[in-house]
Amino acid sequence: MTDKNKVIVRINGQDYTVIGKESEDYIHLIAEYVDSIMKEIISQNSKLRQSMAGVLTAFTIADKLYKNDKELEELKKEIKVPLNELDSAKKQLEYNSEEITKLIEQNKYYIQSSDDLKKENDKYQKKCKQQDETIKLKEAELESCHEKINQLQNKLFENHVEMLQTKKELEEFKKLYE
Repeated sequence: MTDKNKVIVRINGQDYTVIGKESEDYIHLIAEYVDSIMKEIISQNSKLRQSMAGVLTAFTIADKLYKNDKELEELKKEIKVPLNELDSAKKQLEYNSEEITKLIEQNKYYIQSSDDLKKENDKYQKKCKQQDETIKLKEAELESCHEKINQLQNKLFENHVEMLQTKKELEEFKKLYE
């Protein structure tokens, strides 16, 4: 069994006992609202009897309730499209979030691959520098060898010239002795 509150309220100068599930403050708030509507109706026509003023108050409140219900129905209809769009946007956001997560993971992979390639490139750059240095040394050796060859060729040529000269002298000497 649920707890019910028993509250005495005053509407248009008359006390009423109201029993309800709502809090005492809420029941007083509703009673004040009914009292204010009833006083407004009576202020417009002071000859109204209490029962007639009660009926007109109930009618006025029912009119407001009916209009509010209609407005609420219209708002519910109007909000369906934005709610559907919101659901769609939420699904799209979720999909985009998943895609972003995948792209972040891919990006991490590519960054790691890039780092690995940079390390490998650095290693090859060092090897290339070493090879360049080796080539420079070999080129210097080759240049030195070319110089020695040229020197030897010059010496050979000089020796050949000297030999020819010696041969000529020998032949002349030979002619003399003959």
